[in-house]
Amino acid sequence: MKLNYRVIIFGLALLFGIAFSLPSLLNTSWGKKVTLGLDLQGGLHMLLGVKTQEAVKSHVKSIAASIKRFSEKNDILIDDLRFDDKSVDFTLLDPDDKQKLKEYLKGIHGITFSIEGEHVHIALTPEEIAKTKQHAIDQAIETIRNRLDQFGLSEPLVAKQGDGSILVELAGIKTAEEEQRARELISRAARLELMAVDEERADRVYTMSPSDAAEYGDIILEDVKNPKRKYLVKEIPIIEGDMLTDAHVGFDQNNRPVINFTLNAEGAEIFGDFTGKNVGKRLAIVLDGKVYSDPRINERIGGGSGQISGNYTVLEAKDLAIALRSGALLAPIYMLEKRSVGPSLGADSIKASTVALISGFVLVMVFMVLYYRMAGVIANIALVANLFLILAVMALFGATLTLPGMAGIVLTVGMAVDANVIINERIRELLYEGASIHKAIEEGYANAMSAILDANITTLIAAVVLYVYGTGAIKGFAITMSIGILASMLTAILGTHGIYQMLEKRIAKSNDKHFWFGIKV
Repeated sequence: MKLNYRVIIFGLALLFGIAFSLPSLLNTSWGKKVTLGLDLQGGLHMLLGVKTQEAVKSHVKSIAASIKRFSEKNDILIDDLRFDDKSVDFTLLDPDDKQKLKEYLKGIHGITFSIEGEHVHIALTPEEIAKTKQHAIDQAIETIRNRLDQFGLSEPLVAKQGDGSILVELAGIKTAEEEQRARELISRAARLELMAVDEERADRVYTMSPSDAAEYGDIILEDVKNPKRKYLVKEIPIIEGDMLTDAHVGFDQNNRPVINFTLNAEGAEIFGDFTGKNVGKRLAIVLDGKVYSDPRINERIGGGSGQISGNYTVLEAKDLAIALRSGALLAPIYMLEKRSVGPSLGADSIKASTVALISGFVLVMVFMVLYYRMAGVIANIALVANLFLILAVMALFGATLTLPGMAGIVLTVGMAVDANVIINERIRELLYEGASIHKAIEEGYANAMSAILDANITTLIAAVVLYVYGTGAIKGFAITMSIGILASMLTAILGTHGIYQMLEKRIAKSNDKHFWFGIKV
């Protein structure tokens, strides 16, 4: 026997597969392991809806805030600035500012505007409304995914389903407390706003209705700790959450958890200018429509940083910081469907799939040995190596194993051995024709290669398409199929070829074609 490069590569691949699959097989406390999907270890399945109309209203509100900042910065006098779900209206007090305002409004994408006398009307175009709604859904998917990644869950599934729904699958959620925490983190809007307190009318807040407040461009907000406490604030915020760049947990002088936040350059400039012009007045820190504090401005605040204090635990503060860092949801989300998958169901699925895998694996191995004798044994060695490689690669990259994924492994077993069946049949055909052992092996592999490559490449293309366009369960199937196909190319073709080359002289010397290839003499 003489080693060759094919056998060496195969041996290294086998050692790699064993080394990196053992932590998963033995469930050790060390090493990277394959993550089990929702259907195998249990967890939470949710279908969420998005209130896209709120995103449109928020977009209009943001335009109103931009106009207010522009007018203040350029000394343009405007009055009675109001907005609704689709438009912004205000009064331009100085006609000389009309041209400057027009130039600014022309630079805002997705709006139409008209100026009739002193009245200015701005509206979103139908295309911009549709684009805003779609963006709200896409942004919600990305934001929820970012939050769950920071939450610590492995491989959470967040995907669009249908026209406007979001599918969320969280494997490993086992207790009611974990479920509640995950749901709160997902659904939290995390919209931070710094809003000016209406000092002139603040004392009248308890006698005013929302419509009365709207007459002055104000809104009434509740205190986060005490709902009975009310605040009268300007409806258009000074700072919005999209200007936030960072948020992390800190502690105040009483060792209570707080959220320290940082603004971007634009937000820092606006914050500094506002605090410099409003010394002695109050600024409300508002999160998701609740006032967390209303500190009085003692001096100009530069640097673009602030603090949110509240009556929450360290864990709640951590989740709030995650929500703020990952970005605010452009539109609220709501639950369409929720169901929990128990670990017992996952255990039954694992047991049934394992039985199917082992049964199929053993039957294939027995058939190969009975029909091809030693050639079947060599094919079985490649088959074992193939399984180890699939598990090792999945563990190394942190892939999630789902029930369809296990079905993919079972299917891969059949496909991997199919390549060896084609090769063995080609070798047997040549031996029947009287070819030498060397010629039969080399030409057998050469003749079988095109058929094997065609089958594997077309299946691999199908698996890639399934992964790109499929969701959770289909992706799991596509992943195991893809890894299995690539591994079989290494083990069933390269590996077995090297083993035959290593044993070629012994096979030729014994000349026992029945023992080596199952040929009946």
